[in-house]
Amino acid sequence: MREYWNSFASLLGVLAFCQSLLQLIFPPQLRFLCLKFFNRIFHLFSSYCYFDITEIDGVNTNELYNAVQLYLSSFVSINGSRLSLTRALNSSAITFGLSNNDCIIDTFSGVTVLWEHVVIQRQSQTFSWRPLPEEKRGFTLRIKKKNKSLILDSYLDYIMERSNEIRRKNQDRLLYTNSRGGSLDSRGHPWESVPFKHPSTFDTLAMHPQKKQEIMDDLEDFANGQSFYQKTGRAWKRGYLLYGPPGTGKSSMIAAMANYLSYDIYDLELTEVHNNSELRTLLMKTSSKSIIVIEDIDCSVNLTNRKKNNKRNYCDPEVSCGSGSACGGEDGGNSITLSGLLNFTDGLWSCCGSERIFVFTTNHIEKLDPALLRSGRMDMHIYMSYCSYPALKILLKNYLGYEESDLDYHVLKELSDVVDKAEMTPADISEVLIKNRNYKQKAVTELLEAMKTRADRNFKCGSLRDKISDEEEQEKRALETPNERSEFEEPCKEGENKEKMKS
Repeated sequence: MREYWNSFASLLGVLAFCQSLLQLIFPPQLRFLCLKFFNRIFHLFSSYCYFDITEIDGVNTNELYNAVQLYLSSFVSINGSRLSLTRALNSSAITFGLSNNDCIIDTFSGVTVLWEHVVIQRQSQTFSWRPLPEEKRGFTLRIKKKNKSLILDSYLDYIMERSNEIRRKNQDRLLYTNSRGGSLDSRGHPWESVPFKHPSTFDTLAMHPQKKQEIMDDLEDFANGQSFYQKTGRAWKRGYLLYGPPGTGKSSMIAAMANYLSYDIYDLELTEVHNNSELRTLLMKTSSKSIIVIEDIDCSVNLTNRKKNNKRNYCDPEVSCGSGSACGGEDGGNSITLSGLLNFTDGLWSCCGSERIFVFTTNHIEKLDPALLRSGRMDMHIYMSYCSYPALKILLKNYLGYEESDLDYHVLKELSDVVDKAEMTPADISEVLIKNRNYKQKAVTELLEAMKTRADRNFKCGSLRDKISDEEEQEKRALETPNERSEFEEPCKEGENKEKMKS
């Protein structure tokens, strides 16, 4: 045994001597150069190349690292075997991520790439004004050399775009309103915000399914139309006009649009805006991927149809300045002009952002000036009608859980016969169903009685008359113009003729 230990000690001595000799002949600098040389030789004959994306770039956070982490979370939950779970601030979703030193394979345009999440302990730090994390994190991307141009030109841009979409969908949406009197918040912004939690969706919206599908397709085309708008030289925006009787679901439609596209909402209160300049400032402070809403546009300021203003025109200071004050702008007055609102929706200032939707609502479309209604400002006019039979079936499903097959045929026949004659709004029908939601049969019976009562009252009052289409009739009255002259030319020439006659 003693001989064995003596032999082992001698071997250790020889190894130590060899190590010392190796350090004398090959110093650390030379060994590093040799290792680097052999590494280059290996990569020269290798068919792969590698890219490192670190979490910290100097002292700043690497946005590409965050984008890759978010992008990989979209499919790592399916393909990964060991995952990490995170939940970001102001987010309602839990995101998945790769665990330390784990790998995952992705495919882009038929090209397979390998991602590895590399985490190593950072060496002890000296004093620093900004201490770095204890762990050094990063992603290593392995691709074939022949695919290098494709990955660098397209794949990384695709990751950035995809991560922005995921981040927007994961974050809670916000509802903004302009501050009272044009005041600014602590950050100097004219908008105040609260989390937007409205549950309305197109599935629960009481509207004919075919009409809903048309609106959803239009929204989808707009959201995916960046290249189209750039190619045609148009600002990436779209306008919608929601009109119809009160209680027909205009606000629910706006909420459904926001939830469908995952957009924020800016609810613009025109009565709190003093002049056109302040209106432009509010527009500049809105973000992309948002819906700008002006509800009850016919009641906000004096923007009614000029053809119904007896002999008053845009050469009249009182009309051009809007209601509330003269052009001088008294304290507390409102001097928004129709021209200022038109520029807000369709002028040069309207394209200072991208991917924005303007939504106006009104109960009386015939009161609006035709200049507000033309294409380019309000591109799509959506009539929110009284409750129809397809919309009624959606309400019965929402509030009572009834499918069409759950109701008696004779009850369905009575409902379909009376619903159009009753002219009840979805809000009126919803109230009857909510009140009796715990007693489903009673709810249907009371709803049928309420509809019959309303239909009889409409018939006695003479309100039920033959009509081609209430929707087409309202639009026809609103868009009807006696001449095809310029919007501002006719009233101003009329004023000039009066002045000539006086002189």
